[in-house]
Amino acid sequence: MPLELSVLDQSPIAEGTTAEEALANTVRLAQFVEELGYKRFWVSEHHDTNSLAGSSPEVLLGYIGAKTSRIRIGSGGVMLPHYSTYKVAENFHVLAGLAPGRVDLGVGRAPGGMPRATMALHDGKQRPINRYPEQIDELLGYLHDALPPVHPLYGVKAAPIVQSPPDVWLLGSSSETAKLAAEKGLPYVFAQFINGDGGEAAMRLYRERFAPSSYLDKPRSMVAVFAVCAESEEKAEWIAGSLDLTLLMIEQGMAVNGIPAPEQAAAYRYSPYERQRVADNRRRMIVGSPARVKDELYRLSEAYETDEIMLVTITYDFHDKLTSFRLIAEAIGG
Repeated sequence: MPLELSVLDQSPIAEGTTAEEALANTVRLAQFVEELGYKRFWVSEHHDTNSLAGSSPEVLLGYIGAKTSRIRIGSGGVMLPHYSTYKVAENFHVLAGLAPGRVDLGVGRAPGGMPRATMALHDGKQRPINRYPEQIDELLGYLHDALPPVHPLYGVKAAPIVQSPPDVWLLGSSSETAKLAAEKGLPYVFAQFINGDGGEAAMRLYRERFAPSSYLDKPRSMVAVFAVCAESEEKAEWIAGSLDLTLLMIEQGMAVNGIPAPEQAAAYRYSPYERQRVADNRRRMIVGSPARVKDELYRLSEAYETDEIMLVTITYDFHDKLTSFRLIAEAIGG
């Protein structure tokens, strides 16, 4: 089965570098993977963090769209409960008008940050997460000028009206989103890079419960996974040490002031418990030489019964990141 590769970039900030450099690297990466033949390039939404620069995907995508010409661009994702569905539809209609036929709108319901950031986004009010299924219906209605007549805002148009509205994807790391995507008849992405357990069952549930809709006639899915590839197993392990330590620090509430260098990760004195956590987190990653990564990607594709995998790569050195994406593209295409 042919395997298609896509990219999710979180605009990581390496320790000792700036947010400006991280955002410039994201744009450069989009151009780089477009030339390599990757299918999509999505950017994420994170708030109140010193280690990730991507807080506003809709703004970043406008710039990326202007700097690329073929690759699909999208959000991975917009955290919908924070926002007005009407404004999200307008933002992505503008993007779709600027990059016709190239825009994806991935949405999720996670907060994308700590509770204080959520409070700031909502002016201290409670986040209306229970409205998420209703918000998806509203969003689709605005995007396709198809609000039902019973809707109190029937007739309102999300300007500009474009010829090719963005494709909506539901993003999640649990069976709840899988069921929701199936019920709505929408594409689904399982975020294995967030949750290393239960993904295959969630994807199976999505396929079994999928109800065809006016947007999609059969299940369409992706799995997103951390990936680090290098010329040798040893080098890949060395580079991935930065991500191992970063995830551990986040889990334990330690201050993360940028992605640490591999040397720092190698010097860190892991307790037995921490070593087990690193091993557990490796279920969210594929790390190794081109041959090993290729084998693991095909295994993942078979397990999830999907022909598209989205790669999330976080390294301290940006050149290691570029090399990882190049080696993977060559391995899959060769």
